[in-house]
Amino acid sequence: MPAFDVVVVGLGAMGSAAVYHLARKGQRVLGLDRFAAGHGFGSSHGATRIIRLGYFEHPSYVPLLRRAYALWRELEAARGEPLLRITGIAEIGPPGGRVVAGTLAAARIHALPHTVLTAAELMRRFPQFRVPADTIAVLQPDGGFLRAEPSIRAHLELAKAAGAELRVGETVRAIEPRAGGVRIESDRGTVEAGAAIIAAGPWVTKLRPDLRVPLRVTRQVMAWFEPLDAALFAADRFPVFLLESRLGVHYGFPADDVGVKLAKHHHGDEAVDPDSVERSVSAADEALIRAALAEHLPAANGPMRSAQACLYTMTPDGDFIIDCLDSPRIVLASPCSGHGFKFAPVVGEIVAGLATDGTTSHDISRFRLDRFAEVRKPLDFVSR
Repeated sequence: MPAFDVVVVGLGAMGSAAVYHLARKGQRVLGLDRFAAGHGFGSSHGATRIIRLGYFEHPSYVPLLRRAYALWRELEAARGEPLLRITGIAEIGPPGGRVVAGTLAAARIHALPHTVLTAAELMRRFPQFRVPADTIAVLQPDGGFLRAEPSIRAHLELAKAAGAELRVGETVRAIEPRAGGVRIESDRGTVEAGAAIIAAGPWVTKLRPDLRVPLRVTRQVMAWFEPLDAALFAADRFPVFLLESRLGVHYGFPADDVGVKLAKHHHGDEAVDPDSVERSVSAADEALIRAALAEHLPAANGPMRSAQACLYTMTPDGDFIIDCLDSPRIVLASPCSGHGFKFAPVVGEIVAGLATDGTTSHDISRFRLDRFAEVRKPLDFVSR
């Protein structure tokens, strides 16, 4: 008999949720990560992540988000710690832009509560913003933010309490199917298991170089700025936001102890190797972010107090991958193209089901590997 039912490789947002859901199902689960829990080398660090219900990327994400909200609240209750803060969200941009048009489409299809404001109405309600007259904003009351590192820690510690074994500082070298299971080779030896879940984010193609999807790892930067008046940007007075402008798409958060957090979605769109990426933040990085701050949030345009680099793992179409690989016993848990953290608990639930039962009740047809023409899918599974 294999030593474990399932091994999860990578313990960031998706992997930590996967080990939690597996342990809750009574599985013998091992979680492995080459770095310490909550590390700052991948895609899951940086204090906060936005959560939103109306989803401009595509309306089909909304049912998964409904489940994610419920699971985040369940996790909070189990942990006894606040993880999700509702502030509302303002999604701002030209009426025909991707952010506003996509958000409105999702809101209308799924009958989500929302309010549409003109630029003048937005600036009266939130005088922190400065936007062009032809801009509109979609306000959603359900938007807010998640505490990133505490959320991962909650999943991991509750998984461990439920019987999961977690090992960090261990680098996985290979994951191979075997008769009736899988073999995981690491720098500490070999582990046999019934199934494996790969949740390694930017390192997916290093673990599976035969993956015939051109994933692209890109470097991102998040920065915190000191506002002129911190009270003006407190969470009870200022929402999380997405802002599409001539400068690109920027997103931001209410002020925390460090300052107002702001980032440019896709930043410089710079493809990198996750093992050699430049982690320090340059003046050019700051300028990409500060340009939007100066133009649209002048009251927050103070000194930069902190900054961190992180990584996106981009698929060609910007959607997730949640699917089995060359065996139904090896599950890939979502290279998620820079918008996945909020989905972590529901992705964990999905991949736990795929790894143990070969099925999920959630519709994940959008995320299958065979949508890419160059990928031949030899094995199938039930997705509804």
